[in-house]
Amino acid sequence: MLQKKRVAIVTQAMDPYVIGSSIAKIAGQLPKALQKKKMEIRIFMPRFGTINERRHKLHEVVRLSGINIIIDEDDFPLIIKVASMPETRLQVYFLDNEDFFNRKFIYKDDNDTFFEDNTERMIFFCKGVLETIKKMGWSPDIMHCHGWMTSLIPLYLKTAYKSDPLFNDLQVIYSAYQNAFEDKLSDIFISKAKIKKVEEADMTPFMTLDNVGLDKGGIQYADAIIKGDEDLHETIQEAIATADKPILDHSTEENYLEAYTSFFSQLLAKEEEEEA
Repeated sequence: MLQKKRVAIVTQAMDPYVIGSSIAKIAGQLPKALQKKKMEIRIFMPRFGTINERRHKLHEVVRLSGINIIIDEDDFPLIIKVASMPETRLQVYFLDNEDFFNRKFIYKDDNDTFFEDNTERMIFFCKGVLETIKKMGWSPDIMHCHGWMTSLIPLYLKTAYKSDPLFNDLQVIYSAYQNAFEDKLSDIFISKAKIKKVEEADMTPFMTLDNVGLDKGGIQYADAIIKGDEDLHETIQEAIATADKPILDHSTEENYLEAYTSFFSQLLAKEEEEEA
């Protein structure tokens, strides 16, 4: 019997947990469509404080918790919680940390001020996803990253985690969306985001510290790209147009699930041809 293809969905938002964006809608529907194609799906997202744990029946996964994520010289404990998506058997893994996510707002405070530690929160999430997958011992065939908060993952997979056997045959898809913020991450982003085997030159596309720069980094290091929204920033449109890799254009609401699943199938078929 052929082994099911494994897909990791990594997202900063997903219906019904964090709603109101293209990311949330697509990330909420795509796993179900992929599961119907007989793929094995696992979903990873931050456990923002706006998510009601009781309503969504989150509970801690003790065997996966207990990892310390190092950012610069500081250690931050990672807690993993899990819930089943409504009306499915799909498991959503929520990455939690008291300092980063236990607050009433997602990216800005009640004065509409961008959180100063969004830099650390993003790095914590990206590193946490990869370390959680390692602890699971689960080797995905595709990792699909949705949005700016996931944009370091393609870079890390092509550098620091390149030699890890769990990720040897992994293809990374990055979905770019309309700019979610007009602010900038703190100046310490570059130094804090650098980890073992990541050189300063590798961080070049991220240097602007804004949503556009993060998307450019995700695009540069991904193996394939999806236009999650139709109206992307001009710089991102240019970066996608000049990328020498598979690209899926924005799809209408009526056919995006069919287009996405077909794109996944094409990437997996190409991988099998190259291995043959």
